[in-house]
Amino acid sequence: MTHASALGLTQHIPDTQSERDERHLAIQRVGVKEVRYPLTVRIGEQLSPTVASWSLDVALPAEQKGTHMSRFVAWLDALSASGKPLDATALRDELAVMLDKLHAVEGRIEARFPFFIRKHAPVSGVSSLLDYQGAWIAEHRAGSGTTVWCEVVVPVKSLCPCSKEISDYGAHNQRSHVTIRAELMEPPGDRRRPPPPGGGESTRERPVVDSAVELGFEALVRFAEASASSEIWGLLKRPDEKWITERAYENPKFVEDLVRDVALRLNADARIGRYRVEVENFESIHNHSAFAVIERE
Repeated sequence: MTHASALGLTQHIPDTQSERDERHLAIQRVGVKEVRYPLTVRIGEQLSPTVASWSLDVALPAEQKGTHMSRFVAWLDALSASGKPLDATALRDELAVMLDKLHAVEGRIEARFPFFIRKHAPVSGVSSLLDYQGAWIAEHRAGSGTTVWCEVVVPVKSLCPCSKEISDYGAHNQRSHVTIRAELMEPPGDRRRPPPPGGGESTRERPVVDSAVELGFEALVRFAEASASSEIWGLLKRPDEKWITERAYENPKFVEDLVRDVALRLNADARIGRYRVEVENFESIHNHSAFAVIERE
């Protein structure tokens, strides 16, 4: 069989996914998940290559039998091959591209990945990388427009105020995780961005922010680290360890204190809309964790 004849055969293969469905049931989300693919993210002024676990989906009308699953991976491969760094603005644009490729009016992108920030120890100044977990989430719904969320998991140190108060020597302390999921408001220059094809314009007015500087992972990391008893580092010398120990002792925080202090910083930033903050303390004197959550809707 020649290449031309083989090509002719493929042109007559039925497109089963595009057939009509008679069960009259729309599907809110259908797609692929746990797809591992390379990604470049912007961390401050740096571009950082990483590997993300992707979940991609669209809404399927009641009359359509199925979506085209291969097109999700085709879109993802094109994004990866372009080397385009992913930030909030790029994510909004790429969601529109994905919806157009899938001929869909609603859809969602979620990418979860590790990233690193180079930090300098507080006394010696020695440099090392510290790892964090991050996520980009973008969703477009007809009638409500596109929302973009940035999520980070930040490891910090917490020290118990009660333990310090009642003890003659020391206080129990532990590593804690601060998880921030923040809705990022569109910068003023993006307010006239056209909606994804077929999605319609939002029925609610898009919020205006005071700053045109886009919020990123490094800012959310700093909100968490600045609120803790102490931040942590990957590499420390003895003078640094002394500094961290004393810093935490002078700055004790209950899990309730830490979650409130992070929330106050988020409240003060006009670039942030809705958010969820969760703090988990891996208690050093118990075999369980303590946690606290604040949400703004």
